[in-house]
Amino acid sequence: MPSHKTFIIKKKLAKKIRQNRPIPYWIRMRTDNTIRYNAKRRHWRRTKLGF
Repeated sequence: MPSHKTFIIKKKLAKKIRQNRPIPYWIRMRTDNTIRYNAKRRHWRRTKLGF
């Protein structure tokens, strides 16, 4: 990834950073909740973004 990024690429990277986090703890504490973890977590070395 070059140091000079276009604004579109920078926006996409920012979105992927926001998506790549664990679910908040209060979501797990809700009643009748079956979500235990974020199934779409991405590791920077295992899975690349593809752009």
